[in-house]
Amino acid sequence: MTQYDLLLAGAGHAHLGVLRRWALVERPPGRIGLLSPGPEAWYAGMLPGLISGRFNAADCRVELLALCRAAKVDLIEGQIASLDADMRCVQLSDGRSLQGEWLSLNVGAGMAIPPQQGDAMQVLAARPIEALLAGWQQWQAEPRRMAILGGGAGGVELALALADKVPALALFCGGSLLDGLAPGLRLRALGHLRQRGVQVREHCPIGRIEDDWLLSGDEPVWRGRRLLLASGARPWLWLTASQLAKDAAGFVAIRPTLQCESHAQIFAVGDCASLDGMRRSGRFAVRQAPVLAANLHAALHDRPLQHYRAQWQSVALLATGDGGALFGWHDWSAGGQLYGRYKDWLDQRFVKRHRVVG
Repeated sequence: MTQYDLLLAGAGHAHLGVLRRWALVERPPGRIGLLSPGPEAWYAGMLPGLISGRFNAADCRVELLALCRAAKVDLIEGQIASLDADMRCVQLSDGRSLQGEWLSLNVGAGMAIPPQQGDAMQVLAARPIEALLAGWQQWQAEPRRMAILGGGAGGVELALALADKVPALALFCGGSLLDGLAPGLRLRALGHLRQRGVQVREHCPIGRIEDDWLLSGDEPVWRGRRLLLASGARPWLWLTASQLAKDAAGFVAIRPTLQCESHAQIFAVGDCASLDGMRRSGRFAVRQAPVLAANLHAALHDRPLQHYRAQWQSVALLATGDGGALFGWHDWSAGGQLYGRYKDWLDQRFVKRHRVVG
């Protein structure tokens, strides 16, 4: 078993921010490791631009080795098989074991798939990104009509990015499109989707897949052979099997200090964690980074911890697949190429900021 004073599990947005801060200023003392499934971290905000061909893969990812070297952190590549929260011990799928005096989880979440009967429907999930890109490359060789499940920002962006790359596209959401965002933003998004020929079905939850049919309740609502999942975050099985306290959906319950409610020496951030007022969005994970970095430093020095306060309102920027973007703030909305250039600048700045230290 390899032991660390602090083990960072996952290379999500918050951990990237922590590493960047440690690369620029003094990091905490002791042996620190970053565990990642691969040598790169993808920036999910640029996925629609990558799918639509506006970006290359290299534009959308951060090489972890250079960042870890700059932060004086060991990079460990491996997949998590199980977690013993009481011992803060992570078992990897290749048999290795890693143990941390302190542990921080930024491992994201999987995608929930409706129950499926038969294998006529090919299903791709928006996460993990490597698997999505590999599957999409195969689909591109023989374009067919397809459906997307998810009426949130991710589903809308992917629908607009893919609309002109498939013969027909349908977008299904269980409630209203872009529920919780500005009404004007929703109307603008509906206009763009209809203009691009996307069939939008609101208040149409998909409960199961039977052969090549999608069913809402007992009603068949769409027939085809390709389905892309863009909503329905699901905690990893190894996380739900751990001793950590969880919310009703199985995500790790955390305190405002970002510590797990049941295990004070384990922190959790991003999509794998649950805190009142916190949505599962990359924007929230990015904003957790400064508090997480400060609290990890304080924990290793036995000092008081800060509280993270989720921002209830935040700017919404949705790529429209043509270089433009939709902008939403409170009840105000706008759209156009100017906002697309602003979104590109923000996205590219995020990736470059985490490269420059290497």
